[in-house]
Amino acid sequence: MTVTSTNSSRPIPAHGHSAVDYETRVDYDRLRAYRLGRARAALDAGECGAFLLFDFYNIRYTTQTWIGGALGDKMTRYALLPRGGEPVLWDFGSAARHHQLFAPWLKPENSRAGMLGMRGAIAPDAGLMASAVREIKGMLEDAGVADMPVGVDIVEPPFLFEMQRQGLKVVDAQQMMLDARTIKSQDEIALLSMAAAMVDGVYQDIVDVLKPGIRENEIVALANKRLYEMGSDQVEAINAVSGERCNPHPHNFSDRLIRPGDQAFFDIIQSYNGYRTCYYRTFAVGSATSPQRDAYTKAREWMDAAIAVVKPGVGTDEVARVWPAATEFGFADEMAAFGLQFGHGLGLGLHERPIISRLNSLENPVEIQEGMVFALETYCPASDGFSAARIEEEVVVTADGPQILTKFPAQELFVANAY
Repeated sequence: MTVTSTNSSRPIPAHGHSAVDYETRVDYDRLRAYRLGRARAALDAGECGAFLLFDFYNIRYTTQTWIGGALGDKMTRYALLPRGGEPVLWDFGSAARHHQLFAPWLKPENSRAGMLGMRGAIAPDAGLMASAVREIKGMLEDAGVADMPVGVDIVEPPFLFEMQRQGLKVVDAQQMMLDARTIKSQDEIALLSMAAAMVDGVYQDIVDVLKPGIRENEIVALANKRLYEMGSDQVEAINAVSGERCNPHPHNFSDRLIRPGDQAFFDIIQSYNGYRTCYYRTFAVGSATSPQRDAYTKAREWMDAAIAVVKPGVGTDEVARVWPAATEFGFADEMAAFGLQFGHGLGLGLHERPIISRLNSLENPVEIQEGMVFALETYCPASDGFSAARIEEEVVVTADGPQILTKFPAQELFVANAY
C-alpha cells in the first residue's frame, strides 16, 4: 500500500466532520485498509511470526478500535496480528461485544473479552496472564508461527516473564510499528488537517478572552470545552504559560492570573478521530515590550529556517543544525534543552517519527520522506530574564516541499486585546 501524493499546488483541505454525497472526504474504509496493510508489511518484512500489541496507538492502527478515558492506561487491551492471519483483539468486557456489533471489519470471533490485571491490581498469581499467554501460544501454533519470535511493543514485566516461561521468544515490535506509522495516507493527512483547523478556531476564542484577570486554568477550561464541542475525541493536554512562568518553561498550566503586558504561550494537544495536534502559539496581553518582541522574532527566524530546509531526501540533521545549540540560549547541554528546539512526528501518537533535535539527529539522522507529518517547535527566552516566545507549526512533507497545517497567524507577535 502506498501513500497518495499530496497536491502541493492546493491547500490541504480541512473537511467538515460529516460525510456528504457531494464531496470526497475521508474514506474510512480506505484508511483502515491502509493502516492494516502497513502493519502487515512491517510484520512480513521482519523475523516475527506475529505482533502482540499493547500500545493503544498500535492497537488502533491494526484493529481500528478505540477506548479512551479511564481505560486508556490500564494495559488490559491487547491485539495479536499473526503472519498471514487476521488481527485478534482482546478488549475490556462489554467493549468486545460492542465491537462485534459495530466494527464489522473484525471477525466476530476475533473480538474477545480480555483481562490481565489492571496494571497489577489483580496480582499475576491469579493466573490471568498465564492463561492469556497459553491462549496466544495456542493461536501461534495453529498459525504455524510458534517457533518464530513474537514482536511486542510495550509490556508489563510479569507478562513478559510469563511469555518467556512458556517458551516464547520476545523481540521489540515498537520500532517496526513506528516505522509502519511514519508515512501518512491522504486520509490520515486530511484528519490531521481537520484536527489542526479545530485548534485554529480555539486560538481565536483564546485571544478574545486573553485579558488581565483571567487565569491560565480558565483558558485551559475554555479550550477543553470548545474542543469537545467541536468533536475532539481526546484533549490530551493544554499547556498555558504566562508572565514569569515563561522562563524557564514548565510545560504545564497553573491558576496564575494573567496581568497587563504579560507574554503568554499555549500548546493545544488533542485529537480528532485519533489524529493529534501539537500546536503552540505565543501572545502578548495588551502590549508588548522590546525584549518580548525580540525573543519572538528570533523564535520565528529559527522556525522559518527549519521549514525552509524540509523536503524529501533531506536528513533530519540538516533541520536540527539550523537551530541554536543549547549553550546559545542558556542551557548547559542538549539534554537539558531537549524539547525546546524540537520536531516530532504526528499521527495517532503525539510523538512519532521522525524525532528531530540536536540531541539525537546530528549523529543519527533520519531521511525526510514524502508523506511524513511532523511538528516543529522553537523557543526563545527574552532578555528580560522571565519572558519567552514559543512557536510550533505542523508540517506535511510533499513532493514539492512542506505544507503547513497550523494556520493561526504567527509570523509576528500577536498582541491580544491591545490597548
